[in-house]
Amino acid sequence: MGRTGAGRPSPARLDREAVVRAALAVLDDAGADAVSTRAVAARLDVHMNTVLWHVKSKSRLRELMADAILAEVDLDRLPEHWADRAAELPRRLRRALLAHRDGAAVVTGTYAPEPATLRFSEALVAALLAGGVDDHRAAWTAWTVTYLVLGLVQEEQAATRGDGGRLADALTPDLHPALHRTAHHLAPGSFAERLDFGVGLVLAGLLPPTR
Repeated sequence: MGRTGAGRPSPARLDREAVVRAALAVLDDAGADAVSTRAVAARLDVHMNTVLWHVKSKSRLRELMADAILAEVDLDRLPEHWADRAAELPRRLRRALLAHRDGAAVVTGTYAPEPATLRFSEALVAALLAGGVDDHRAAWTAWTVTYLVLGLVQEEQAATRGDGGRLADALTPDLHPALHRTAHHLAPGSFAERLDFGVGLVLAGLLPPTR
């Protein structure tokens, strides 16, 4: 019942959410480069056309995966003060990205006005507007903070794969005196602290101190 071909589920029995869950499972098992409509079809034991029937293309699949990752950002029990809320949201975004292998790379490579993505963006912009930040700076600050999180988590996830020590190996006191002097601050690690530092700098430039 509800199957086609050699025991495979029909498109009507396999919904888009199941396809996206399977794609995230491929991502977590093998990384972003392994994600394809063919790999998802193999994961589900269906024809590739069945997957395409639901997601249309690989690029569309990546958009839906990115939104599913953003849907995991917890927006409950956020701080009341606007600045605390604007600082907490990037932390929660980081945690959602880290929950999936190459999560930041998947989200960085997409730009789609999907429900969960808009939900997170709305929360961040609303926090900034609540602090009296003007519309223009609220919008651009939200982008700046989001890009900061995505870039930092991409570095963090690369470091967990053992890609992190190359900078120190490339520096020499003669050619890179400033970088060599500060290299111990540039080494992989302290990602949560680095995020708070960067977001703090951004938020500090928005308004005069109010408390």
